[in-house]
Amino acid sequence: MDQPKFIITVDGFLRLGMVYMHKDLLMPGDECIGGGYYHFDYVSNRMVLDRRSYDYGKPKWHWLDALKVPAAYRGLDIIYISDDGYEQNITQNLKIEYYD
Repeated sequence: MDQPKFIITVDGFLRLGMVYMHKDLLMPGDECIGGGYYHFDYVSNRMVLDRRSYDYGKPKWHWLDALKVPAAYRGLDIIYISDDGYEQNITQNLKIEYYD
C-alpha cells in the first residue's frame, strides 16, 4: 500500500511521493541520507515531515548546506518532527533553494 513518504538525498534534494518503499523515490545515482513521512497542514501553511525511514533512518539535516525543494511548495514552512516529538523548523535552520 502506497503511503506519503519523503527522502533527502546527499545532494540536498527533498523528494516526496506516494510510494510503497522509500527507495522508490531514488533516482539513478542518488544516495539517500534519511527520510520519513509527510503531510500538509493547510491551516498553518506547513509541510510537516515526520518520523523516519525504516531503510534510511532519520534525515541527516546537519549534512546539508541547503535543501532543494520543488517550487510547487514555495511559501510553505517546512517542519520536521522526530520520533521523540522534537520539532524543528527546517525553513529557519537551512537555506532553501527552490527548483522547477
